Amino acid sequence: MIPARYASSRFPGKMLALLGGKPVIVRTCEAAAGMGLFDKVYAVTDDERIKDTVTAAGIPCIMSSREHETGSDRIAEAVQDIECDIVVNIQGDEPFTRREVIEQVLRPFYEKDGESVDLSTLKEEMTSQEEIHNPNNVKVITDIDGYALYFSRTPLPYLRDPSTSARWWRHIGIYAFRRQALEMFSSWPMGELEAAEKIECLRFLEHGRRIKVVETSGMRVSIDTPEDLALAEQILGSRL
Repeated sequence: MIPARYASSRFPGKMLALLGGKPVIVRTCEAAAGMGLFDKVYAVTDDERIKDTVTAAGIPCIMSSREHETGSDRIAEAVQDIECDIVVNIQGDEPFTRREVIEQVLRPFYEKDGESVDLSTLKEEMTSQEEIHNPNNVKVITDIDGYALYFSRTPLPYLRDPSTSARWWRHIGIYAFRRQALEMFSSWPMGELEAAEKIECLRFLEHGRRIKVVETSGMRVSIDTPEDLALAEQILGSRL
């Protein structure tokens, strides 16, 4: 499931912005469909312009309500009439998502004790202070078994003693939900922490559920600003 909204505070209409001659949302959907991992790939939107664009490209699209707070709430509505066990949420502005990354987020469901996993997501190490202190980068800390302790837009952990060292991890907004967990997530109201940080994973933690966080690397740019689109054009050009 690939949720896509037209409205964006930093880059309105970014889903329909052209990247190498194709709309960003079309490139993302085509990349997901080309992985060979999914029974079906759907775009999910509340905007007729996005629906018309993806359906013209041959991509199935589900229209959803405009009332949803998050992309995961949007796809929870979309899967109501679809038979499935695991639902993967790929952000519509991630046209360079690779097959191996999706395999990583799915792996916990098929490992030992995988039946206890309800939700899996990803993290990537950050090394620059600019990345670490950028509030647009959501940070995550985990326990020794790789389950999330907290997500925040502020640097986690805080170094009280500058002589100590730590590793900082950026949350990658790709999710794999067990269907029942997605339905449960969407049935809960937004909690105080989620409302404050604007991070949907916190709803799961606030209700006492566990999130498996898998390490990845080499993530490409997501299209959040016009500058990101220009960088994406450069990346695409280097691959052609």
